[in-house]
Amino acid sequence: MTLDRRHFITAGAALALSPLLPRGARAAFSPTPAEWRHFEVTTRLAIPAGGKPVQAWIPVPSVNEAEWMQAEAPSFSGNADSAELVTDAESGAQFVHAVWTGGQESAEMEIAAEVSTRDRAIDLGAPGQGATLSDADRALYTAPTRLIPTDGIVKATADMITAEMDSDLDKARAIYEWVVESTERNPETRGCGIGDVAAMLEMGDLTGKCADLNALYVGLARAAGLPARDVYGLRVAPSAFGYKSLGAGSSDVSKAQHCRAEVFLSDYGWVPVDPADVRKVMLEEPPKNLALDDPKVRAVRAALFGAWEGNWVGLNFAHDVALPGSARDEVGFLMYPQAEIDGVEQDELDPGSFSYSITATELGA
Repeated sequence: MTLDRRHFITAGAALALSPLLPRGARAAFSPTPAEWRHFEVTTRLAIPAGGKPVQAWIPVPSVNEAEWMQAEAPSFSGNADSAELVTDAESGAQFVHAVWTGGQESAEMEIAAEVSTRDRAIDLGAPGQGATLSDADRALYTAPTRLIPTDGIVKATADMITAEMDSDLDKARAIYEWVVESTERNPETRGCGIGDVAAMLEMGDLTGKCADLNALYVGLARAAGLPARDVYGLRVAPSAFGYKSLGAGSSDVSKAQHCRAEVFLSDYGWVPVDPADVRKVMLEEPPKNLALDDPKVRAVRAALFGAWEGNWVGLNFAHDVALPGSARDEVGFLMYPQAEIDGVEQDELDPGSFSYSITATELGA
């Protein structure tokens, strides 16, 4: 894939994309803040320990944003010798750290968390809605991470995309349109991807899944001087708009992880973005392999810069998380349960062999 402005030819026109949508297509996907929905997310571990020592680190919902998500403290029980709720000092991400010192054939635990969530939609035609960002948060959300540098090819690409843009809103939208047009969802990518932004750009391979494509957005935005962050989470219910690809297909959400993104604009506050889901719709929405100009795609493309649906729970914003008690390197992000048996890392992308399950149940109002 060539990294030049040809991928960006239609991005300028896309600033006026919404008014050009067919009337029916606009109605097809239009998240709007309304009633809150309430879910219980339960993670169950039954790790085949064989008498060996085990450690596990299980992320829990820890995103609390007044307008769109409220997470309650989780409860947990099991046969661990010790278990505690840990909060990552830098990011605020929370996870349960459980330790089995040895002797159990099966290391078992159940973690339950209640979460309230609802649709989001920012009126980008009405500036002045947002709050200020503290100096500490601005520094945090413009800083490079291990997998998301903000110099070199990432900076060069961001500069190319935003060269003719004056306002932060125009820059943020231009990067969104460029990611939508320049990337592809790769069904062969394991899990949600790795999110190695520099490697993607250096190899010219802009394919992957949400943790790749939305991390690319975050990296380019940060390199352009815009605070941005990944939001790692989990789909918990079907889409209310009929998009099969944008919701959970059952109460078993063990493989329903999904990473979204946000960019901070001074006139609006945190603005939701999800270019990866545009590409997911193109690849997976029946009848599949849809074109960019398909009405289903145009509808989500217009909406997912500034809105997202509340059938999803945010876990955390964390990058480069150190797992207490583990000798391994920091994990790039914490969206899946992690475990070690006798110091050997388990495959978090294979719930059946790990073994864990995650279920989501919608609760009454």
